Amino acid sequence: MATECAAGPRVLRRDEWDTWFDNLVRAFGGGGSPEERELDRSLTEFDRSLGVWDAGVCVGTAGAFSFRMTVPGGASVPTAGVTMVSVAPTHRRRGVLTSMMRRQLEDVRSWGEPLAALTASEPAIYGRFGYGAATSQLDAEIDTARVALSVPDGTDSVRVRWAAPADVLEACEAVYARLVPGRPGMLARQPGWERVALIDPESEREGASALQCVVAERDGEVTGFARYRTKLGWGESGHDGTVRLEDLAALDPASEAALWRFLFGIDLMTTLTVSDRPVDDAWQYLVSDIRRCRPRLRDALYVRLVDVGAALAARTYLVPVDVVVEVADDFCPWNAGRWRLSGDAKGASCERTRDAADLALSVRELGAAYLGGVPLTALAAAGRVRELRAGALAEASVAFGSAVAPWLPHGF
Repeated sequence: MATECAAGPRVLRRDEWDTWFDNLVRAFGGGGSPEERELDRSLTEFDRSLGVWDAGVCVGTAGAFSFRMTVPGGASVPTAGVTMVSVAPTHRRRGVLTSMMRRQLEDVRSWGEPLAALTASEPAIYGRFGYGAATSQLDAEIDTARVALSVPDGTDSVRVRWAAPADVLEACEAVYARLVPGRPGMLARQPGWERVALIDPESEREGASALQCVVAERDGEVTGFARYRTKLGWGESGHDGTVRLEDLAALDPASEAALWRFLFGIDLMTTLTVSDRPVDDAWQYLVSDIRRCRPRLRDALYVRLVDVGAALAARTYLVPVDVVVEVADDFCPWNAGRWRLSGDAKGASCERTRDAADLALSVRELGAAYLGGVPLTALAAAGRVRELRAGALAEASVAFGSAVAPWLPHGF
């Protein structure tokens, strides 16, 4: 029978990083280029990184980036971006992961950050630690030889020009920054993170071209950009190439449509692959045949309320809401109990109360609903939320919604 690992998590020292990171790489089956490794090291926040050591051997890793995430209403809320989590295969089922998750959440609370978030390599892992799947991402494989676009008025006034990705990085980052407050789940880019978009090792292109970029311009101002790769292919009927979209952002509908029209029209290409896009992405409503785009969804960002009161008070609500929620949280017991949430589109408060509960749910379901992408009514239909006062569920579900779909723009 396996026994618990004797050593508890402790903060990572700078001289341990290579060993610590090697354990992470090994746990994920290897891979990664020297350029990516150097960037990972430069982004590591050592005082927010944990390791578990057994007899001098690193057997567990976990980190937390200091992000600010947009929540419904536009506030930018301090959020621990949980990352680089691994357990050595030799030490599975010994409590290593649980000990790291517990220590990390206690640390996040001490830092005054009301939220933690992560992307899960395996969705089944993190629910038991209170993380709920809060956003989905849209992927598609568009047959551009058969699918046409109907673009809005003004598209022809937008200039699209090619540019080396590094040459227009500052302008692209400015576009991204202007979009961050408008969509829940988006992350304000911290210094150094702009480099992530330009990492382009040949070993990971899978036969595609180097990273390319076009920018949309109006009156000399950059109003959008698209980063992409092309992969030439030939079949019995002729050219059969693929455009692989890496990133696209725009400040207005015409600029966005101009970028999509460019991607649809690249010579010798018949397929456009799209991944990691918001579920309400505009291109879906420009295409002539959505079936030939093969859209599909998958889970993306998992959210965990570290401080229930502060987190619920940090966002706004679509309609006025006054509800008492009974929260179950075995992993972070300081959250457990009844909370009165009162709020509207201008602001909110959330305080402990002894009043009777209107709804009962776990912190996991609260995390899933937090960004407005998962209705409380859907969670109730799955038996995950209980309505204790008639009408409270519908009221709260509408209030928790978001005018735009939450979206995580990049992994971490």
